[in-house]
Amino acid sequence: MNLKVLPWTLLAILAGCGIVCAQTPGTVTLAEAQAIAIRNHPRIASAAFLAQAGEAEVKEAHSAYLPTFSANLTGVEAEHDTTLMVGAIPTSSLYSRAASGLAGSQLLTDFGRTSSFVKSAKLRHEAENQDVVNTRAQVLLNVNTAYYQALSAREVLRVAKANLDLFNLTLRQVKAFAQSSLRSTLDVSFAEVNVSQAELELVQAEDDERASHARLSAAMGYERDQAFNLSDEPLPQPLNPDVNVLINQAMQERPDLAALRLNYQSLERYSQAEKRLWNPTITMAGVAGVAPEREQPLHETYSAAGINVNIPILNGGVFAARHAEAEARAQSAQKDVQDLSIQVARDVQVAWLDANNAFRRLDVTARMVTEANEALRLAQARYDSALGSIVELNQAQVSQTAAEIAAASAKYEYLERRAALDYALGALK
Repeated sequence: MNLKVLPWTLLAILAGCGIVCAQTPGTVTLAEAQAIAIRNHPRIASAAFLAQAGEAEVKEAHSAYLPTFSANLTGVEAEHDTTLMVGAIPTSSLYSRAASGLAGSQLLTDFGRTSSFVKSAKLRHEAENQDVVNTRAQVLLNVNTAYYQALSAREVLRVAKANLDLFNLTLRQVKAFAQSSLRSTLDVSFAEVNVSQAELELVQAEDDERASHARLSAAMGYERDQAFNLSDEPLPQPLNPDVNVLINQAMQERPDLAALRLNYQSLERYSQAEKRLWNPTITMAGVAGVAPEREQPLHETYSAAGINVNIPILNGGVFAARHAEAEARAQSAQKDVQDLSIQVARDVQVAWLDANNAFRRLDVTARMVTEANEALRLAQARYDSALGSIVELNQAQVSQTAAEIAAASAKYEYLERRAALDYALGALK
């Protein structure tokens, strides 16, 4: 080999290896898929931004405790000796002047109304944080379900490929028997039909496997299907036999139920704030500044401070209506909490029963696979000895394929049911 060409050859080989390695899909575990979904999914980001907005609302409500200041620049040209105008009881101070200054005010007390507003905003913000947790739990449930469905589809595809290989083997065997006049051409026709049927099932299994990957990619927050291999998951620990313990756990752990409780408490606090609309408001205010251009009666500098007490008397019933509205909304939220509590108890019971039923199917399908394999072995032996028909052999092959698919589906169905139970319990966070 030319030594000058050797470095370029090695470089081309390494580059080709890099392309192949880059195109090889990596293995993704369930935990990694969950982490990717938490990082990528827009629903979680949207809920987090809403929680940030709630945090800003708390600061808005708390700002009523802090003093406010504003700067003013004023220029007035008034008619000579004008000091009054209609439309206001106080003197309007219509002096020609050019002045600047600062004005400030500070709430001294409104007898608990602002504190109720602040507490209501804090509780509402805590409810929005629980909404973030609940959104994350929903995304994780979708990831778990799609992941297990993809594993199930992969297993069904494996069985479909093995099934096609088995029917092709049988077809070659039957053709050899027919050529030796040991079997009729009818057996060949039956075997060819079975091969065609197995090919159709393989095409469907391949389509289902690709669709399951697309669903998993979407659940992980990807816009397009991602190429990756999935790692199989072990079976979890056995279920708690006492469903009442699980219901109590769900009542404490479900983030959506916690969010509704916090929302009810927030509305209750808001109702208390609206009830205190009739309370007086005591405010301190002050101004100070200079007036370089002014009429003769005015001084060059000015300042003033005072305290104002605002006492509501009559307002057409708007305060009573606002309190009644807030109280009704709080009572409605309380009923929503009760309704969701009933739904949570129901969901836990149903998910627990479904998971138990799926767990029992594991043993049944495992025994069915053993029995189907034995039946296929006997049917194959009978057919090879010319004691059985092609129909008997085909039935045994179909039964064995169905048993393997049922066994594979049973495992991942159980994992799906456990994921649904974990969500119902509030364990997915």
